[in-house]
Amino acid sequence: MTSGPAARASLSLPPSSPTPFSPSKNARWVRCAITLATCLLLFLLDLSRPALLEHFDENIRDVFVRALADSAPEERVLVVNIDDKSLRELGEWPWPRSRIADLVEILMMDYQARAVGLDIVFPEARDKAGDDRLAMLARHGPLALAQVFDFAPRVPRLSQGQIAPPSLDAGKTPSVAAFGYIANHPRLSEEARCVGNIGYIPASDGVLRHTPLFAAYEGREYPQFALALAYCAAASGAAAPDAAWTKLPRPRANGQWRIPFRHATEAYTVIPASEVLALTAPRALIEGRHVIVGSSSLGLGDRVSTPLNPLVSGVFVHAQSVSALLDRNGRDDLFSRHGRAGLLVYALLSILLAVYGIARLTAWSSTLFLVGLSALWLGLAFFGVARQVEHSVIIPLIGYFVLLLTVVPFEWWETQQQNRRALEMLSHYVAKPVLDELIRQNQAYSLAPTLREITVLVADMEGYTRLISTMALEDAAQLTKDFLDCLTRPVLANEGTLDKYSGDGLVAFWGAPLACDDQSDKAVEAGEAILREVELFNAGLKAAGFPRVRVRIGIESGQALVGDLGTPFRSTYTAVGDCINFASRLEAVAKNTAESLIIGPTAQGKLRRHATRSLGEITLRGVSVPILIHALSSPEA
Repeated sequence: MTSGPAARASLSLPPSSPTPFSPSKNARWVRCAITLATCLLLFLLDLSRPALLEHFDENIRDVFVRALADSAPEERVLVVNIDDKSLRELGEWPWPRSRIADLVEILMMDYQARAVGLDIVFPEARDKAGDDRLAMLARHGPLALAQVFDFAPRVPRLSQGQIAPPSLDAGKTPSVAAFGYIANHPRLSEEARCVGNIGYIPASDGVLRHTPLFAAYEGREYPQFALALAYCAAASGAAAPDAAWTKLPRPRANGQWRIPFRHATEAYTVIPASEVLALTAPRALIEGRHVIVGSSSLGLGDRVSTPLNPLVSGVFVHAQSVSALLDRNGRDDLFSRHGRAGLLVYALLSILLAVYGIARLTAWSSTLFLVGLSALWLGLAFFGVARQVEHSVIIPLIGYFVLLLTVVPFEWWETQQQNRRALEMLSHYVAKPVLDELIRQNQAYSLAPTLREITVLVADMEGYTRLISTMALEDAAQLTKDFLDCLTRPVLANEGTLDKYSGDGLVAFWGAPLACDDQSDKAVEAGEAILREVELFNAGLKAAGFPRVRVRIGIESGQALVGDLGTPFRSTYTAVGDCINFASRLEAVAKNTAESLIIGPTAQGKLRRHATRSLGEITLRGVSVPILIHALSSPEA
């Protein structure tokens, strides 16, 4: 069976009204604007890196760094510590240069250290024999000396000792401008092959996270201490050359290189200098290692704050830097080189996904969705920190927070507006109790078409065209309005849904938008009430001198597609199905019977409160099998 003209009944809104269940064009523009504004905000923040943002960002990275720190023994780097024990046993600082020379010779000759770095500056010549020995070791052995560049402008500027020539060529690596220096005395500086800078620039919170790879001073560029030590080890010929120093790490654009701090402080083996000088230190702990000689003595004051430790000897910073240089061949992969761009693209795409994903979620689901995106980002950021990628951890989180403050409330507001428009639309043709029930259930009602079991009532005036042809225009219009009012009131009073006015009649149904267990009984009760209303209406017509009118009613149940079946130009909430055809044809059958209310077989099977009598079988137009129809046994019929 196919649907005829009566099978689709509709109540249309004017074209200017927005579709009540779909996002408005304005909402799409708002989402687009929020997306662009958020992405632009992230880009500008990533470009400018405000100080407060940088502070929070670095603190989050510090948490990651502490979580990533490896406690396994670092077997390539060793710290020889001029500690309080050594000072007590061998005398207070400064030690004679000959003792320092003894320490270096023992490490190189007796213990076969790969290279030795002295985290000590000797700006003044004191012990000629000791200085000569140190100069010779710096000239011919794998010994790296230190010098300090000052990166703060001072008046007068620092200028002690003599700067040693650069050990490495910076090439295109950016450098940091220095304003002064403390260097070794000329005898050492002139002879040394490997000299590195141990000066640094702490962050605004006092934590040392970066170090200049090269310091620029008076037109020349000088390498960092760890680079100089790695160079010494590779150039010494004592073992297979280490390529770490030949492939320089990439610092920031400002020349500052982030120290990875991949190894926990306790991962480094520390041997007191006194044990080395006494030759009591285990040879296996020193042989083949990069040795850094420094001091943890509080009296020497070489203490810094790092992401791993609030207060630690500076020698461990150099140890971390050397370890990072030795790790570079295994770490410098594609992600390490291009990870920042990749993470930024991911952040922007996730913002886009969030904006349009939230549009399909509830407020709580949207919040959980953003929390999930934030957790995923933190996981990726954690991986990026592990790969030494210079990216912001907090900036994408700011983007998600902006969406939480803008898109989620907007989508909630938009949903409320859609529900309000839907309820407003429904209020034109559903009973107030049905509307109140929708509101009471706090139901975000969807007008999307669904298949529902409904009971349809079709009512029509018999002889309408003939009747109004004898009346004045004003009287005909008033009669039509009054008659439709007689039909509408009982439908709404019995919680029916008004679907369509068809000139002199209407179509109504039960079972949507709310389910109705006794839909067939309510439809029949509405039909009975219509008959009573029309009797009163006829009394008024008789008093006004007009002829009586007769109403015909057809009722049938069945499956129908119910919902908004309109177009972008006109929104309509309607029902489509064979049961509407049947109800319309049953209404037409009443024309040839004495009954004003005819009930179809499916509706009859659903009745629980009404007695009926059979009118026999009939064959409807378009239906090959006869059907059994019924009428009410009540006096109203």
